[in-house]
Amino acid sequence: GKVHTYKARLVAKGCTQTFGIDYQESFSPVSDIRAIRILIAIAAYYDYEIWEMDVKTAFLNGRLDEDIYMEQPKGYVDPKYANGVCKLQRAIYGLKQASRQ
Repeated sequence: GKVHTYKARLVAKGCTQTFGIDYQESFSPVSDIRAIRILIAIAAYYDYEIWEMDVKTAFLNGRLDEDIYMEQPKGYVDPKYANGVCKLQRAIYGLKQASRQ
């Protein structure tokens, strides 16, 4: 076969982040199981349809509340700024903060 397109994804090395220095909190808000059960009970009582969905790019859509910088990825180094860093505008996979955004 032939290659039609090349794709790449930036991923942060979250294992190198240090609590208290690189991030303060890493929790992610999730629904309580009791709330989910109540919603299912209401849907069953009123004979509502229940639909399920998965947002595969949820981590990529969150805007960051703080300034986060990362090294330029290999193969993407800007020759004008060879020693520069990238300031992230949105969360990327691997960040400890990504699930909170």
